[in-house]
Amino acid sequence: MKIGICRVRILKWVALATFLPLLLGGLSGAQEQKTAARSMVAGDDASQYAGVEVCKTCHEGIYKNFENTPHFQTTLKDGHGCESCHGPGAAHVAGGGDVSKIVSFKSLSREESSKRCLSCHGESHKQSRFTQSAHAGSDVGCVDCHSPHHAKEEQHLLVASQPQLCYGCHASTKADFGKPFHHRVNEGLVECNDCHNVHGTGTVRQVRTLPSGDAVCFKCHADKQGPFVYEHVPVKTEGCSSCHTAHGSTNPRLLRVSQVNLMCLQCHTLPTQSPIGPAHNQSQKYQACTMCHEAIHGSNFSNVFFK
Repeated sequence: MKIGICRVRILKWVALATFLPLLLGGLSGAQEQKTAARSMVAGDDASQYAGVEVCKTCHEGIYKNFENTPHFQTTLKDGHGCESCHGPGAAHVAGGGDVSKIVSFKSLSREESSKRCLSCHGESHKQSRFTQSAHAGSDVGCVDCHSPHHAKEEQHLLVASQPQLCYGCHASTKADFGKPFHHRVNEGLVECNDCHNVHGTGTVRQVRTLPSGDAVCFKCHADKQGPFVYEHVPVKTEGCSSCHTAHGSTNPRLLRVSQVNLMCLQCHTLPTQSPIGPAHNQSQKYQACTMCHEAIHGSNFSNVFFK
């Protein structure tokens, strides 16, 4: 019986070794056919392209900048380089540099220019929602923030470094970061895109994670995440922003109000049903609720969030 079982296993391995190369070859051939079909649909005719060496003869200065950017990869593996973005340039060259015979991003609308960028970048998780983003809805295109030729920042080809680039439109946010208590964006320790996906998300304010935004906060404030045995309900239902302002505040701990007890009394008031209000005189000694209810974000030991 054991010999019979061994023979069956050997036959299975032989069959696999025989047909696997044929299967992979078939898949490879099918992929090549798909690629060829796409090229035919796109009208990708090699004779329409002038080549990057021809582009350099007139645009040498721009090409030197282009060589030092990630877009230079478009020249590799039979890529079209400049013409990958600007379209076939043979007619442009034959016309003595006729601008109407090549794609000039200056003449395109923001929607059209962004569409050309997204033809390569649109499949990335970070950029996949750009067309539904607040930026796209406000007629902000890729080239408003990025410059393939004259970038001031190497990695993402930004026209200016953060946060100054964002401040160009978000003036009120700039003012928040100038308040006494703020996230240290101006100091360079935090960047706007640490919390926001500027290319769009499925959440409000383009926050990178959950609709409440909590998971973004927990990247730095992990001790507040939990789960806890006793959860503070507003923290889980309304999120961090129910008590804190995300960018900056005139109050310590980025609180929305000047005193801790005023924050608590927004929910805990008398006469009341649950949650009950304070049992102490709030005027002096017991003014700060967190003197006793210290574990206000959640506790594993006390259902009233004592120490």
